[in-house]
Amino acid sequence: MKYSILDLANINQKETPSDAFHRAAALAQLGEVQGYCRFWVAEHHNMVNIASSATAVLIGYLASQTEKIRLGSGGIMLPNHSPLMVAEAFGTLESLYPGRIDLGVGRAPGTDPQTSYALRRDPSRAEHFPEEVVELLNYFHPQDNQRINAIPGMNLSIPVWILGSSLFGAQLAAHLGLPYAFAAHFAPTHMKEALTLYRERFRPSAYLDKPYAMLCMNAVIADSNEEADYLFTTMEQSFTQLIRDDRKLTPPPISREEMERYWNPMEKRHVSSMLRISAVGDPNRAKNFIEELLTEIEVEELMFAGVIYEQEKRLRSFQLLSEVMREINT
Repeated sequence: MKYSILDLANINQKETPSDAFHRAAALAQLGEVQGYCRFWVAEHHNMVNIASSATAVLIGYLASQTEKIRLGSGGIMLPNHSPLMVAEAFGTLESLYPGRIDLGVGRAPGTDPQTSYALRRDPSRAEHFPEEVVELLNYFHPQDNQRINAIPGMNLSIPVWILGSSLFGAQLAAHLGLPYAFAAHFAPTHMKEALTLYRERFRPSAYLDKPYAMLCMNAVIADSNEEADYLFTTMEQSFTQLIRDDRKLTPPPISREEMERYWNPMEKRHVSSMLRISAVGDPNRAKNFIEELLTEIEVEELMFAGVIYEQEKRLRSFQLLSEVMREINT
């Protein structure tokens, strides 16, 4: 089973976006050495702790800092952009770094309503997401007598993925015969149903002859369960801030006792539900969690997110995770 990394270029307290980009590059370089298949970054806007807003630009930087790992978007929020400009941007990336670029697309705004307006986003465009995906595909694979072409972009082999956290994306990916990535790292509610629906309704296409599903989940691994639980409080605090609509720079970890004082019981239930697909612990506990999860779902690839405050600990977590995945694969 292939395994990959999702990174949001999180901005830590007392750091800048530049620091986040350099930390992301270091993680991509480690991923390349450790056998990860791909490294994706995601489009978000007006979020003080996430620096990956200019997603295609960041992908270009990461590609320049690596040699072979695939780079891509998890994802580009297509209704925020002209499909033609997305095709040109990713056509440029593929032309510069051939055979290494993925394009994952979603239909959410990736931000709040006020920022959506600032992006000149028409809320009704989300209803036309299927048509805009088809338009995007046609720029990479022009139809006969097509008058508008993406240059660069046309006739380039750039995998287009449908991203989702509901049944809508699963149905669309199946209908178009495209690879599908499910966002269980923050919205696991419909995980099993969506993945099953995708496989049952998949129609072979010029892009894929059989289903290819990827599950994105969280992983925080350390040399002991206690250390991993401690490091995981960074994500728990960040998600608590998210549901409070009190977004701040990524916080350092705190003790379990402090965490229990930080959130109230309702917030704890909500955040724990959002983060329930998370392998947290030493390598043995993480391996058991992943193996048990794989008995419940059928996927071809796992993608791991893991927001860890200290860079050395984050790199160590993904190194241990690669060892866990190699053990699972053998």
